[in-house]
Amino acid sequence: MNQELPVVALIGRPNVGKSSIFNRLLRSSKALTHDVPGVTRDRIYGEVRRGAKPYALVDTGGLEPESNEDIKQAVLSQAREALQESTLVLMVVDGREGLNALDEQVVELLRTANKPVLLIVNKVDGAEKEDLFTADFHQFGFPLFAVSAAHGYGLNHLRETIVDRLPTSTVVEDAPQDVSTMEQREQGDEGDPEDGASKIGGLRLALLGRPNVGKSSLINALIGYHRVIVSNEAGTTRDSVDVTWQAGDKAYTLVDTAGVRKRTRIQDSLERFSVLKSLRSSKKAQITLLVLDAVEGLTGQDKKLFSFLDREKTPLIAVINKIDLIPRNSLNALKKQFKDELSFAGHVPLVFTSTMTRAGLGGLLPLAERTWDQCQTRISTGQLNRILGDATQKHQPAVVNRRRAKFFYVTQSDVSPPTFVFFVNDPELVKPAYSRYLENQIRKRFNLNLTPLQLYFRSSHDQNRK
Repeated sequence: MNQELPVVALIGRPNVGKSSIFNRLLRSSKALTHDVPGVTRDRIYGEVRRGAKPYALVDTGGLEPESNEDIKQAVLSQAREALQESTLVLMVVDGREGLNALDEQVVELLRTANKPVLLIVNKVDGAEKEDLFTADFHQFGFPLFAVSAAHGYGLNHLRETIVDRLPTSTVVEDAPQDVSTMEQREQGDEGDPEDGASKIGGLRLALLGRPNVGKSSLINALIGYHRVIVSNEAGTTRDSVDVTWQAGDKAYTLVDTAGVRKRTRIQDSLERFSVLKSLRSSKKAQITLLVLDAVEGLTGQDKKLFSFLDREKTPLIAVINKIDLIPRNSLNALKKQFKDELSFAGHVPLVFTSTMTRAGLGGLLPLAERTWDQCQTRISTGQLNRILGDATQKHQPAVVNRRRAKFFYVTQSDVSPPTFVFFVNDPELVKPAYSRYLENQIRKRFNLNLTPLQLYFRSSHDQNRK
């Protein structure tokens, strides 16, 4: 989040439509929405950059201030953080359900915060229903707006009012007029892939893994404060949460994602949506940190996730967490076991960490930077063809059905990951073992020991050279 922007916070009890309004104001689908209460738990940020007054918008979890449950108190703590940094508060209520005792508790919380508040009565589908659905809420004395996040009713007026209430000192003359920054990201409009790490928020790292392996704890340990909720309850994180912060002269965005479990253990549609969003967040990040549990070892689900990311050529670092729980005399054997079991993707670095002792954390971000740098490598066609000539002279392809693959030339077609196209007389003659041999030759010559590589084999257009 841009720390210079004013913050507009969405606050309210569970299931009143805060995340739907958040998505509408951003014009994106950044926040996960579902009929089940309590989907949002951590606070989620986006930037609205329409018109002359950009602002940061923050979605918060549904509040139950008087609950004693640990997870609900953690959600309340997240909302208090959002309130403290906010310039303007949007309190959201449900017009269809009418006034609720929890709404009154939220109002009391807002009055102690002493921040300007707009009361948003959601689920009002048209002007003819405004009087009926808003009648109970005038008693709070806040400026009131009837909207429908589902159908768009009243949202343009709300957008204009938010901008009018923002401080005039935030005027930005050259702000984009057509689309928010976060909308561009959600639509995948990242521009040139080589420029990905220079976007707002810096290098983007998605943390992926099974529930309760320590993804949220890892984020808190890296940034040095309690930003995302940590709980022993599996599945605490349900939505993807972006955490952007500055480390020295470099910016990073860490994306906390919902835990990915076996399909047979995914119990409801909310969890399926969470898992799908986790995988999508991984695809949109520059680097994925696959977090594994040192105590539980490499599970079948871990191997499936690792293999999936490897097949997708995802820039990847395996983070084996909780090594503080491993006896010191067993640690070397544990490291060897993980290295042996993951040796089929030898380019993926393994980092052994502890969020309690901070072991391994210091080198994680520099390693991510080096991995991303390698992902951007470009090699000239001349260099590639010299390597190809040396490789085929040193070790020829095997004969298949009395025919041998004949290579004409190779060129690089893309980066992120580096992608190479080999033109041959018949791609069917190039077997996986020889493809791995050519990949290893490129890795060795250009010291590409961290990035995935993509190799394609195509028939040459020069049929006369067969």
